[in-house]
Amino acid sequence: MMFKYFEPNKIFSITSKAPKYVFILFIIVLSIGLVEALVLSPEDYKQSHSVRIMYVHVPAAWISLGIFASITVMSIIGYIFKIRNFFLISKSLAPSGFVFNIIALVTGSIWGKPTWGTWWAWDARITSMLILALFYLLYLITWRIYQDNEKVFKITSIITILGIINVPIIKYSVDWWSTLHQSASISFLSKSSIHSSMLFPLMIMTAAFALFSILIFLMKYNTELIKIKNKGLDRI
Repeated sequence: MMFKYFEPNKIFSITSKAPKYVFILFIIVLSIGLVEALVLSPEDYKQSHSVRIMYVHVPAAWISLGIFASITVMSIIGYIFKIRNFFLISKSLAPSGFVFNIIALVTGSIWGKPTWGTWWAWDARITSMLILALFYLLYLITWRIYQDNEKVFKITSIITILGIINVPIIKYSVDWWSTLHQSASISFLSKSSIHSSMLFPLMIMTAAFALFSILIFLMKYNTELIKIKNKGLDRI
């Protein structure tokens, strides 16, 4: 029952104040991250300064994957237990996830030119990331097309369930197939092969991107709450 009813006024009173604090924290963390990534971190002995694209490309990919996984979990739970608020949260998260997916593809292409000698290759990881972007796009379009809540809840849940199958493919594509991408340099279960001088700014930039995605989410979510309040609904 604790998940069944949510009062828009109470939620909005909290979420409407949060963006300014998140924005301030984002600016601070981003500033530190940019200094670390562009000034203090060393250049790569093979890729030279082009390796700095990693500090945008990798966090963007991580955030995109994380958001899609979150959307999937909330969509499934929301559909099973009829929690409309979970769908509003998912809907509000999707735009930033899609944007970071595109950023990952674009920066990967920019990084690929000096590293691989080509802007694009039908590499397993690149292709699977492109497929994820299509799932994001399909998810967002579905919310635009359908006005009936039950129908859009069902269709978006199906889209996320099908799309989540692609997430482990993205993760393990470098291990399952011979790809242009190198194997994972960062591992939480074993020692990472990336040096701490590069790992630290990478983590800082990931935190900055996470804060930015939260900021975009709050702005979108607050807009959804305002729509509900304007319709005169007491619960979501």
